[in-house]
Amino acid sequence: MEADDQLWQPLKGSNEAPEEGASFTFMVPKKEISMVPDMGKWKRSQAYADYIGFILTLNEGVKGKKLTCEYKVSETVEKLVDLLGTLDRWINETPPVDQPSRFGNKAYRTWFAKLDQEAEALVSVVLPADKRAAAPEIAVYLKESVGNSTRIDYGTGHEAAFAAFLCCLCKVGALRVDDQLAIVFKVFNRYLEVMRKLQKTYRMEPAGSQGVWGLDDFQFLPFIWGSSQFIDHPTLEPRHFVDERVVNEHHQDYMFLECIKFINEMKTGPFAEHSNQLWNISAVPSWSKVNQGLIRMYKAECLEKFPVIQHFKFGSLLSIQPVKP
Repeated sequence: MEADDQLWQPLKGSNEAPEEGASFTFMVPKKEISMVPDMGKWKRSQAYADYIGFILTLNEGVKGKKLTCEYKVSETVEKLVDLLGTLDRWINETPPVDQPSRFGNKAYRTWFAKLDQEAEALVSVVLPADKRAAAPEIAVYLKESVGNSTRIDYGTGHEAAFAAFLCCLCKVGALRVDDQLAIVFKVFNRYLEVMRKLQKTYRMEPAGSQGVWGLDDFQFLPFIWGSSQFIDHPTLEPRHFVDERVVNEHHQDYMFLECIKFINEMKTGPFAEHSNQLWNISAVPSWSKVNQGLIRMYKAECLEKFPVIQHFKFGSLLSIQPVKP
């Protein structure tokens, strides 16, 4: 556990700050990356270091574990699951409208307007009483995590906003080191279910999709964490995930297979044609190689791409300030 504690350290470091009083003020996050040359600021920022540290800590935490394994579920985790349940219920209450175009159902905007209005209140409930002042800052990431209401699209930048939302909750001490498994298996997994429902119900466009050359139209992180779950698996190898029988048999245990199952439901035709990158990954000999490759790909295709990062917002918890040497 000590190594995990260390990895969590930068996230815990900022827990101390609010106690100093005036030196620490929450702020509503804003965009800081407006041109391609600004990308250097992002890569040197405290936000980047904290974000990637958070993703990798969770990657380590879920290694070799099934979704169905036993883990601690804290009160904060329960509250987050309730919050996601509320978003899910609002989808049921906001059916798609009849419209001429097939994609981007306008009812999504009604659903989103509700979240826009309620986000701060929803986040307040999750925060410890002495950290409620952080609600306006953290709520921004929640709103950014469900897609874009103008374009009615969703992509890896929105997914990153949800990971940033969870990272902020760790930084204010609402989520702790021993919540790691629950963060991925309970909270993030529930988030994915709600996002899939949104994508299906309102026929959302994939944001910035590279089509057949991208990993997936909508998500990336569950493939990283999902491949980590498989590391050292006694029988299942990367070549097995393209086998529908394996997917149907094991998807409840593994995030990666849950993603493949969703792709199979949404797309027709040969897997190698509609999901070429994943098909190539199935030829990689080991899950640890898949995991390392996906982390590299995530940095290159998501975190280092201007079209994705230009939308990222920076506040006091995820700061654009350069990492202190």
